[in-house]
Amino acid sequence: MPRPGEILGSVVAASEREQLETFLDYLRDAVVRKARGVSEEDARRSPVPTGTNLGGLIKHLRWVELGGFAEQIGQLPAAELPTPPWTDADPEADLRLEPDEKLDDVIAAYQAECDRSREIAAQHSLDYAVTTPRGRELTWMYLHVIVETARHAGHADILREMIDGSVGD
Repeated sequence: MPRPGEILGSVVAASEREQLETFLDYLRDAVVRKARGVSEEDARRSPVPTGTNLGGLIKHLRWVELGGFAEQIGQLPAAELPTPPWTDADPEADLRLEPDEKLDDVIAAYQAECDRSREIAAQHSLDYAVTTPRGRELTWMYLHVIVETARHAGHADILREMIDGSVGD
């Protein structure tokens, strides 16, 4: 597997779009790599007081992808989107795995959402802007999802090290 510097360095002279896509895909893969190979118990385990856990991070990132690309950029109707797990009474429900949820299924849902995000983004130029109260350009959305995914990739690094000592990419 190429090192991060090799992957990201490979697009230094690439187009802006290829750079954004490469950085985001690298981070998407990193989050999944950090969760692969842990037990269901460890996917739910939180060694930190906030309750943050590997499975919950991936579940949350699925909803970040959906909200950014499917809802805002793709403008998909609410009827075509799954019902979010959170409610007013439980606003953090996307950050944890429920007893009936399996890590492999959460990873598959995240990867499927990432695929849909790629498909939606490919339909638009980077300066494509949506006209909604929260109107955004595609470039802005890429940057937003990159930042959010990078934050949680760092969390996943620390959690995995605390769970079983695994470090590195």
